[in-house]
Amino acid sequence: LPRLVREFVAQNNTSQIKHVIQILSQEFALSQHPHSRKGGLIGLAACSIALGKDSGLYLKELIEPVLTCFNDADSRLRYYACEALYNIVKVARGSVLPHFNVLFDGLSKLAADPDPNVKSGSELLDRLLKDIVTESNQFDLVGFIPLLRERIYSNNQYARQFIISWILVLESVPDINLLDYLPEILDGLFQILGDNSKEIRKMCEVALGEFLKEIKKNPSSVKFAEMANILVIHCQAADDLIQLTAMCWMREFIQLAGRVMLPYSSGILTAVLPCLSYDDRKKNIKEVANVCNQSLMKLVIPEDDEMDEAKQSMTLLAEPTSEESLSKPEAASSGESLPLCHGRSELDITALNQPLSFLHSSERIQVTLNLDGIVQVLDCHLHDTSIGMMTRIAVLKWLYHLYIKTPRKMFRHTDSLFPILLRTLSDESDEVILKDLEVLAEIASSPAGQTEGHGLSDGSDVRSSPVELHVPARAGQLSSSGMKGLECSPSTPTMNSYFYKFMINLLKRFSSERKLLETRGAFIIR
Repeated sequence: LPRLVREFVAQNNTSQIKHVIQILSQEFALSQHPHSRKGGLIGLAACSIALGKDSGLYLKELIEPVLTCFNDADSRLRYYACEALYNIVKVARGSVLPHFNVLFDGLSKLAADPDPNVKSGSELLDRLLKDIVTESNQFDLVGFIPLLRERIYSNNQYARQFIISWILVLESVPDINLLDYLPEILDGLFQILGDNSKEIRKMCEVALGEFLKEIKKNPSSVKFAEMANILVIHCQAADDLIQLTAMCWMREFIQLAGRVMLPYSSGILTAVLPCLSYDDRKKNIKEVANVCNQSLMKLVIPEDDEMDEAKQSMTLLAEPTSEESLSKPEAASSGESLPLCHGRSELDITALNQPLSFLHSSERIQVTLNLDGIVQVLDCHLHDTSIGMMTRIAVLKWLYHLYIKTPRKMFRHTDSLFPILLRTLSDESDEVILKDLEVLAEIASSPAGQTEGHGLSDGSDVRSSPVELHVPARAGQLSSSGMKGLECSPSTPTMNSYFYKFMINLLKRFSSERKLLETRGAFIIR
């Protein structure tokens, strides 16, 4: 057979070569009889060797019948198929790359083969294919990514090991930029990180570590916005390694991407806030979560109070916190804000985290702070009696920060926040009460509370007990316009209507909760 094929090559007789391959394929390799199939596989490999460099012209015809035998019920035939394909690929070298996806697909199945000989044969073929990809600059990454994205969700340990080994190889090739396609595979990588096998977890950690190194090196080419929600999900994982790794990534993303992460604040806070109350068993996660929280808070600036959701024309210069500046596509991304979320009891994470759209015509970033979503998350955590003290303190620090940085927008939420802030005065922690009083003092003395037109028409009744305590007449006569005219010393800021609302409600609480008055009364008043 090899001599015959070589003669056809010398005569440039392609039709006869195709005819030989077809007979080996149809009548032998795909035969019903095992011995014929074995003969066909050996014949196809011999044919490929005889063709030499010309085998590249007939690869489709040579490869397909061999790959079909990968699914053979007989393990010996699967092994012969491995051996045949090894010889075909070894001769063709770089010419096999246009067929890479079908080869990868077949190999990924054999990686999980129950027969050790087949698995061993597939590993040899796998190494050969990796060498070819590493030394070539013809690899079609774009065409490969959809297959990788699909296979990365395999639950089989051997298949997962196979996938991670390929990701590590592709990461190591200078001409292949896998970072561009990280959003496609990041979720799958985090899932593999939770594998039961220590070896697979370690391999996955290495792969993720390499990606993070690359991100820090080239932040300008990173699609931060496309990966933000993936991190939000895995920052809430039950598995400690997944949660810690995702939280470390989140810390880097906030510090490198700056305000690009703002539209995802509500989701980030949902993930980060509960971690602040972790005990020493999860100390590492708690510390990283704390950095995430602090860094995110710093991204909110006074200009956010001026940017109206209805006026999308305003733009704001990007402020990445890293030394590297963001690239045009990333720096020009814009966050979509949501309408006010009235009456929603459950947190809709997907709705609160709208993706950024890219405006290539501008180098300036247009980020609208979705304050409604953030306040909803903070309110939700304050209402949750099961959350830890450090989380409650962090929530109150956020509210205080938002009232300082964005008072005008925050006062739209004051009526809905006021009752829970008053109830928090009954908290068992002195530190929580102090923070709560700071927030209430800021609300009561903020000029935004005078200019927003909040009168006393809703009176002092804020979801209170049936006890009626009316605002004194002279306080009630102070309209929002009248407040502006009041003269006071610099050390005594003008109080707005919420000061009176707070005082009346505090007296009501002391009246209805005698225990609060006895145990905390002096502390609160002082």
